[in-house]
Amino acid sequence: MSRWDGIDEFTAVAEQASFSAAAKRLGLSTSAVSREIARLEDRLQTRLLHRTTRRVELTDAGRDFLSRCRRLIDERDEALAAVQPDDQAPRGLLRMTCSVSYGERFIAPAVNAFARQNPELRIELDLDNRLRDLVGDGYDLAVRFGHLTDSRLMARRLASRRLILCASPDYLARRGAPRDLSEIPSHDGLIGSAEHWRFTEAGREVSLRPTGRWRCNSGAAVLDAALQGLGLCQLPDFYVAEALSAGALTSLLDEARPPDEGVWAVHPHPRHVPPKVRAMIDWLHDRLSEQRIPA
Repeated sequence: MSRWDGIDEFTAVAEQASFSAAAKRLGLSTSAVSREIARLEDRLQTRLLHRTTRRVELTDAGRDFLSRCRRLIDERDEALAAVQPDDQAPRGLLRMTCSVSYGERFIAPAVNAFARQNPELRIELDLDNRLRDLVGDGYDLAVRFGHLTDSRLMARRLASRRLILCASPDYLARRGAPRDLSEIPSHDGLIGSAEHWRFTEAGREVSLRPTGRWRCNSGAAVLDAALQGLGLCQLPDFYVAEALSAGALTSLLDEARPPDEGVWAVHPHPRHVPPKVRAMIDWLHDRLSEQRIPA
């Protein structure tokens, strides 16, 4: 029996607060995870987890042990990554997450091409508009946008996206185009997942809360509403570029457009990035940086 037995299982259960979720993360059965943790507790002669039918909670000893286990696992994984040759083919399981629309349009095709070239790599790509906890949920990599605040994560810029205010010619014929930012609140706003629209005025960033009778957390639905003349919208360029080129939408107040947002690959913070993560980030950077979405 190894002195490591049960440590990965305990850490996964503690971070997931669930035996079944931890088992999925580790690629094991729930019974195997439970058995390893029971053996670990027997070896330590200490209860690490409180188990009920509805939830799993750490004991005081478990909370202290978890912080130590995380350091051990990080140092172990960094040591293993440090001695692996740089040209080693990616292998094992790579868990990724990204927002739904951007993931469907850009990330999934790139990931699929990468998987085709690396048959020893298993990939789980979760497309989810929630901001997932990479450390707690056991992800190796995420694609995110805008300003990054989590100090536990390392980031590399992959590409840029710009936010564009626009409306259909039909709507503008009925309501007129806003001449400056002060007129936006008087227009029908098509409100998506962002509660505020961002702009630049006199060299500083400005945030406005749109008003309107229409709201949906889907960018594709916001685009359709704009095309049908229901109001103004502010969407990332990849949603509206085709409609702008076709004249189905008109870009508005371009001089007040906010600075381009970064598209970032982010990953937990080890000093030695696993080869599979490094290779995927390089692959995404090469493909996404080639995008040239017209304004």
